[in-house]
Amino acid sequence: MTIVETRELTDEELASRVAAGEKYLYEMIMRRYNQRLFRVAKSILKDADEAEDVVQDAYVRAYTHLDQFAGQAKFSTWLTKIAAYEALARLRKRKKLTLLNDEKHAEEIMRIYKGETENPQKEFFRHTMIDLLENALETIPEKYRVVFVLRDAEGLSTQETAECLGISEELVKTRLHRARTLMRKQLESLAGVTAKDVYAFAGERCDRIVGKVMQKISEF
Repeated sequence: MTIVETRELTDEELASRVAAGEKYLYEMIMRRYNQRLFRVAKSILKDADEAEDVVQDAYVRAYTHLDQFAGQAKFSTWLTKIAAYEALARLRKRKKLTLLNDEKHAEEIMRIYKGETENPQKEFFRHTMIDLLENALETIPEKYRVVFVLRDAEGLSTQETAECLGISEELVKTRLHRARTLMRKQLESLAGVTAKDVYAFAGERCDRIVGKVMQKISEF
């Protein structure tokens, strides 16, 4: 089977063939969802290295439980749910989470963009908007942050987000509204970047995760 033909396989077809013994096809699944899983994990944990570990663990867990995938939900939803639950489990294990004052931090960022600080560097802000947006994102509570990432960064529907997180669609809508309020959507329009730019998934990190997971599953 050529690379082109393989790329045309659905997630479910790939999962079925991996479960049947074609382990090499698991890389195709990882390439498709590395960025989503990393974004979800980082939105919960706020730590890139730990998020990377979560993604690896989630893939290994999914691989060892492929026989439990019932097909009642999309494979991508099932996979995202595993990553989210793994990240949440780590968060609970920490037993504490330090959150900055949401409104105060948002106000400070807004003052910067309004030029209320000394020596405003508008050009600099345009080039660093993504960093500021990520910093703003990480000041809001995890329950809002992860919904924001799934809906606005990954573009999942309300239903898909609800399924991934195990909450109701109404709760997804409520949390998304709150997240957008805290994030001050004006930050996006002022510097010309969007939510899709946050937590970008670099090729090197993608390759590293794929390599480590493929090595682990080769031992099964």
